[in-house]
Amino acid sequence: MANNLVKTSYSKDDVVILLKDIGGEIKEIDTADREKLIQQGVHYSEMLPVEHKPSDEYMQIYYKALHDMSDRVALNIAVLSERLISKHRGEFVIISLARAGIPVGILVKRYVKMVYGLDLPHYGISIIRGKGFDENALKYIHDKHGGLIGAEHFQFLDGWTGKGAITKQLNEAVENMKHKYTQFDCLSSDLAVLADPANICNICGTHEDYLVPNACLNGTVSGLISRTVLRDDLINVAAGDFHGAVYFEQLENVDKSIEFIDTITEHIKHKISNKSRAELNYAIEESKKIVGETGIEVVTRLANEYGINDINLIKPGVGETTRVLLRRMPWKVLVDTSHSNGEISEDIEHIIRLCNEKGVPIDEHKLGNYQVCGIIKNVSADA
Repeated sequence: MANNLVKTSYSKDDVVILLKDIGGEIKEIDTADREKLIQQGVHYSEMLPVEHKPSDEYMQIYYKALHDMSDRVALNIAVLSERLISKHRGEFVIISLARAGIPVGILVKRYVKMVYGLDLPHYGISIIRGKGFDENALKYIHDKHGGLIGAEHFQFLDGWTGKGAITKQLNEAVENMKHKYTQFDCLSSDLAVLADPANICNICGTHEDYLVPNACLNGTVSGLISRTVLRDDLINVAAGDFHGAVYFEQLENVDKSIEFIDTITEHIKHKISNKSRAELNYAIEESKKIVGETGIEVVTRLANEYGINDINLIKPGVGETTRVLLRRMPWKVLVDTSHSNGEISEDIEHIIRLCNEKGVPIDEHKLGNYQVCGIIKNVSADA
């Protein structure tokens, strides 16, 4: 392999991450400056945000979510895994989208091995909104497995859906791949996710909008790797380079990547040992039901109502809103309490607390499947 792969805190038994190591070649940019550059037209994949040691605020939210949601995540992983086994009827290649997809992919891999005795190949690759996925990484995977398994059994996986931008990007990238390379004629763009509140994925663990614990943290729950980078001076695609990333060695002492995976794995083992098949079967059937608006329909409606020209400033869902409050510059947060009989649900208590602490206004609003939606401040309007 020509690429010098980025280091990660994950075991190669769990995942092989196909990202080029660009450590020392790119500077991190603080949140305010990065926000301005993005809204001025610089692509987000051409720079990296500063990743600090998680604050006590971050960690309180993470540990509460891990305590409250681990059993729910374990059930959704079981649902997702069973539906993927049913789809592929045997072995398949897990291709997780970095970063949020990788922990989900590891958990699916572990579930399938525990329940079915299959040791599935698992890779992490980059996909970038507006640019597509890493074609070199996909060609590498095909060279390794295409002859035995076939591209029709390459399964893309992610953590959750926001408004569906990555799903749309994946569809376009797969169609482009099919036109360029005959070996990918049977490649499917079907994206499987743990949680699909956007109502756009054929296979998911649930359509419910809730806080998946790893949404609270960045690299420290993602194998200590950065967001992925695609910039011409760093990545030579024509020469076979994979998309790039940085390893956060300075955060090794606060890494929670393996702790998260192992915690959910223990909950999965408990579910398997209890043989709660009735609960699992019910959850599988519920995951197949799609009711209400899609994510893009909700976002388009909100953009029209609030006069927002750039829908990328609108981030629906508990996970995405949490990230807006912790990473970005929030303008306001919309809450839909119809999901919890007019009360603030436990799923979004941390969001209300963060809004109060940061002085972010909260509006009550109908949000379809979503409990909450974060809107990023338009900093270019202030310039």
